Amino acid sequence: MSEYREIALQGLWKNNPALVQRLGLCPMLAVTATVTNALGLGVATMAVLVASNTLISLIRRWVPNEIRIPVFVTIIASLVTCVQLLMNAYTYNLYLNLGIFIPLIVTNCIIIGRAESFAAKNSAPAAAFDGLMMGLGFTAILLILGGAREIIGNGTLFDGANLLLGDWANSLRIEVFHFNQHMLLAILPPGAFIGLGLLIALKYVIDQRLKAREQKRIAQQNSQVQSANEVSAS
Repeated sequence: MSEYREIALQGLWKNNPALVQRLGLCPMLAVTATVTNALGLGVATMAVLVASNTLISLIRRWVPNEIRIPVFVTIIASLVTCVQLLMNAYTYNLYLNLGIFIPLIVTNCIIIGRAESFAAKNSAPAAAFDGLMMGLGFTAILLILGGAREIIGNGTLFDGANLLLGDWANSLRIEVFHFNQHMLLAILPPGAFIGLGLLIALKYVIDQRLKAREQKRIAQQNSQVQSANEVSAS
């Protein structure tokens, strides 16, 4: 359980692909203008991550080291094609919104990076869990960024949720503010770049505070041990 707990912490926080590794930034900056787009891309990327990690882990012993990268890319491309066809069939309007960034999941460095650094060296359950946690970590940042940009830029939340979830999801749309004019900076990619920078800075501040708190706790423990030793010696 400790191994899986560490995998979860790595994917969700310590080694988050968006905030720490800073991979997959192109789709993140381009399509996170709304929560719906962010969720669609995040779920698609997570599905490919879990499936590719699992398959690569299962076949890792039979893939010669010299051709492992072409094999990995072929597996990832096949899975992305499946996801692309499913989205084309069941969420066509969202598929049109995301456009070229669905097939470009093939070149997403998160997926090939996890295949090479983790899936090719670990068991299938651990590799699948790693893909899930990395995908969740990536999707979470997409959602936070998409939500902030949608609220600031359009004054809404979950606009277009019906594109992903069906007609019933029209009721999920929330109008947070009413703007006569949209805040264009938040909607355009530069707004995403600024937002991502703020999220990275926030994570750094939180990490520093957690580190200081841990150091304080260790210092208190050492002080208590030293006091106990002095009492015993006397």
